[in-house]
Amino acid sequence: KGYERALAAVLGRDAKSPLGAPPEASDGRFWTGSDAPAPVADSLLTHITDCPEELRARLALVHCAKSDDGRPLGPGEWLVTHGGHLRRWDGFVARGEGSAEAARLEAANRLAELDTQLPALREAAESAATTEATAREDLSELQRDLIAQERGLAGAIDAERSALRQLDAAEAAKERIAARLEELSETASELAEQLASARAEFASAEATRTTLPAPDAGRATLEAAKAKNEAARSAVQASLAELAAHDQTLAVSRERLAAQQADHANWQSRSSEAEQRVAQAGRRLEEIEEESAIMAAKPAALMAEIEQGDEVRARLTKELETAQVTLDDFEARGKSANEALANTNEALAVAREGRATLAARAESQEARRSEMARISGERFQSPPPLLAEKFGFDEEAITHAQAESEELDRLTASRERIGPVNLVAAEELARIEEEHGANASEQAELTEAVARLRGSIGNLNREGRERLRAAFEEVNAHFQELYPRLFQGGQAHLALVDSDDPLEAGLEIYAQPPGKRLQSLSLLSGGEQALTATALIFALFLTNPAPICVLDEVDAPLDDANVERFCDLLDSMVRTTNTRYLIVTHNAVTMSRMHRLFGVTMAEKGVSRLVSVDLGEAELMAAE
Repeated sequence: KGYERALAAVLGRDAKSPLGAPPEASDGRFWTGSDAPAPVADSLLTHITDCPEELRARLALVHCAKSDDGRPLGPGEWLVTHGGHLRRWDGFVARGEGSAEAARLEAANRLAELDTQLPALREAAESAATTEATAREDLSELQRDLIAQERGLAGAIDAERSALRQLDAAEAAKERIAARLEELSETASELAEQLASARAEFASAEATRTTLPAPDAGRATLEAAKAKNEAARSAVQASLAELAAHDQTLAVSRERLAAQQADHANWQSRSSEAEQRVAQAGRRLEEIEEESAIMAAKPAALMAEIEQGDEVRARLTKELETAQVTLDDFEARGKSANEALANTNEALAVAREGRATLAARAESQEARRSEMARISGERFQSPPPLLAEKFGFDEEAITHAQAESEELDRLTASRERIGPVNLVAAEELARIEEEHGANASEQAELTEAVARLRGSIGNLNREGRERLRAAFEEVNAHFQELYPRLFQGGQAHLALVDSDDPLEAGLEIYAQPPGKRLQSLSLLSGGEQALTATALIFALFLTNPAPICVLDEVDAPLDDANVERFCDLLDSMVRTTNTRYLIVTHNAVTMSRMHRLFGVTMAEKGVSRLVSVDLGEAELMAAE
């Protein structure tokens, strides 16, 4: 390195000559080598690695210095500077000799140096890429953990809300039970008063019976008193039974109240645990942000090394492009050779086909010759070669006779194909001309009808495009409104794909749930697909309402939180439209939000019975 220009100046145009025996395409200039003299003290030969033997005699007596110091040179000695300035012993001086070769040598040395640096740079770039990928994976994992924690927090909040609703329901039930207990207490006091009154009346009746003068006189009074006593006793027994039933109901209500209070305490503890998890998630989020800041500072140092590696890669890419051009040249030559071979094969195939055709014609002529020999034998009792000898025909006469015979056969066959004379041909011609005229008029009518039909189809297509585009815009607007209500965030839209014509285009649904990127419907999970399809169905019903909508197992892939959102949207649809919704479901949450339930029960084995329940009336009865 550093002596490229000196070496190029010494070799000059001889640097392009080959070493050893010349190749066939050389210009007659080559290096054979000779006995090299002892090199001078500062010979250029000492700065060359692995110098060929053929060049040692040329370089041994070359002085190499930074600049020309004017030193005297002995016979055969040269002086060359690092910049390529040359002075020989015979007084010849050259400046800038072999600059192109010097540039090539400098590029080769630079390439070798960069090749030694390239593995380290590639390793550093790969390490940086690996580190970056690891950091991205860690960041993605942390983001997934954060999303999972947020979902857990949302679930805990929903659970807390559900627990609060249950607590409110329990407190309302408690108030109803307390009111019922007061009513039962009042009823028990009234029954006790009635019992005391009945007992007093019974004692009075007994006293009156004892004071009666004779049994027969007061028998009617006694029977009336007994009947009244029995009625009072039955009323007391019924009141006691009702009081016992109310006591049992009160005990059951107290047990349910205790269970609900325990559930309330459990939900409160779960709420505190959820708050602790939220705090932990916040601290973890702060740690993630610190790690992200650290990882963001690392790639800056690696980018410089990557840029250096990219520069080397760009230069090597240029060299690769040069080699690719050479390869393309060879491929073009090979393609030309293949085309020439294909043309030769095609010509050979044509020649073979011609040969086969001529062979077939020869066989046909041979068969015709045999047939003519047979015909001549039958007609003239002599084969064709002997006819000329027998009748003195020459070759021209025979050829003329064959031509006349062929013409006779042709005319005979033509006459036979014409057949007998048709005497009604004029009538058939008139009939055919009449049918032709009728067909022509029908064809004109059909052409006109086709033109009208095409115009109608064009009008229908144009109106269909307008209506379809308007309906698409309206459905898309409703869909974009309903989707965030179901998912509590996110966005979605409809798009026409594969064609600019709405009548030929396909429909694609693009959705972006909260915390995710925008993607097509097929890439979503089962629950997300179900909610998205539900939003689209309701958007269609808002655009063109129908009197009845049947939804079969729509909530099957949904969890409880999504079922609540689905039911809320269904309630809003019931309020804003006149559509009656029939839901086929096994979900308890969905059934609890309906107005009326229809089901099949089997009270007896093998006997099914349809049962319907009005939940509004059932709630009123439970409240009473």
